[in-house]
Amino acid sequence: MTDNLERQGLIKKLPIDQKKIQDSCDLARRDIKTARSMLASDYDWAYTIAYNAILQAGRALMFSKGYRPDGANQHISVVKFTERYLDKNDTIIFDRMRRKRNSTVYETAGAITESEAEFAVGQAEILVRKIEECISP
Repeated sequence: MTDNLERQGLIKKLPIDQKKIQDSCDLARRDIKTARSMLASDYDWAYTIAYNAILQAGRALMFSKGYRPDGANQHISVVKFTERYLDKNDTIIFDRMRRKRNSTVYETAGAITESEAEFAVGQAEILVRKIEECISP
């Protein structure tokens, strides 16, 4: 699978750097806390930040395996890379959040409901934890 992603120009080999891995995990945890606090005031941003937490954890996973996203569609690259490590339902949720977040950030304000935002934050907590388990030896 990684060979295919490399051929498509979606990922690139990278020396494993523990600091990059740790920094991305720290960003993911920070984003979960921030997303949870945003639930009280802005559902769009709570959702967006929850998605970013998963994205950062996915990047940490890539770094831990000696890869980084490459090219113009880096968010898609991270989603596709995580397919190898997460179950299908988790990657479907991650990809749906990616698409919905894109719409919320670039097209329509106020598109996220309270229940969608709460679901996103809960999923971010679960997926970040699962991804960190894939990184741990």
